[in-house]
Amino acid sequence: MSEVTRILIVDDDPDIRNVLNLLLRREYETAEAANGSDAVAYMQDHRDTDLIILDVMMPGTDGIETCEKIRTFSNVPILFLTAKSAERDRISAYQSGGDDFLSKPFSQPELLAKVKSLLRRYQEYRGKPASSVWSYGSLEVDLGTRMVRNGGEIVPLTDTEYSILECLVKNRGRTVTTQELYETVWNEKFLPGSGNTIMVHVLNLRRKIEEVPSAPKIIRTVWGRGYQVD
Repeated sequence: MSEVTRILIVDDDPDIRNVLNLLLRREYETAEAANGSDAVAYMQDHRDTDLIILDVMMPGTDGIETCEKIRTFSNVPILFLTAKSAERDRISAYQSGGDDFLSKPFSQPELLAKVKSLLRRYQEYRGKPASSVWSYGSLEVDLGTRMVRNGGEIVPLTDTEYSILECLVKNRGRTVTTQELYETVWNEKFLPGSGNTIMVHVLNLRRKIEEVPSAPKIIRTVWGRGYQVD
């Protein structure tokens, strides 16, 4: 992790960028992009960026497509920012590889809380010492380096996907409830609808690590309770 924590703000509205800059520059270094194409280009040149705040609704390359492009080469945490609050929009944001979601208008405390939570998890992601390795078939999860391999090939997980897998692996052999999983990974109180957030991320994770995602063997659903790995 670089000594300076850098956050990239991506929004086509200059007023929103100005507000975010005012809120964040007290603690962090910020950079700006007014559209998705510029954001992708910036990230290709500044891969030590620690967090992206990304607007969903932008002309040209929208936030969903921008996130998908960045995910091809970076696992940096992405906080989606949008005026839309419908469930389907949140699901689209998560399916594209986003880590969290904040609706406009947002409060300063909520924004800063989400930023700090994502940065804390990302710092832990890149700073843990070597430790034990858990395996299931050809899948290996190194809990020290937070590296996941399948058949010797690195599996590109987002920070959120890895955190879910890590929580399950550390509690292998027992069911981790949906509430426990959410509050551990997101460090937020479990609320109605939080289970859907978990479900979308688990589906994404299964697509990357399961041989047959529709018939998962690694991450098992314990209906009415949560998830478990053995």
